[in-house]
Amino acid sequence: MLNYRDHIASDYQIMLGKPVIKGTRITVELILRKLAEGATPQDLIVMYPHITGNDISAVLLYAAEVLANEELIDSAA
Repeated sequence: MLNYRDHIASDYQIMLGKPVIKGTRITVELILRKLAEGATPQDLIVMYPHITGNDISAVLLYAAEVLANEELIDSAA
């Protein structure tokens, strides 16, 4: 089973602490935005040859974990 912690890091000295793919300055946010814009994982690997399919899967797992633990605030209140 893939563990996102093996692929994602957060260090305040790199990209101001935004989560990135380890060993890069490629943020989780960037990968998610590219996927939302229609890029495929293979497109991303071509654009950023130093990342892997497992890195992209780890980004998705990380995002799911963050959302699973997010507290929603009712804006209608």
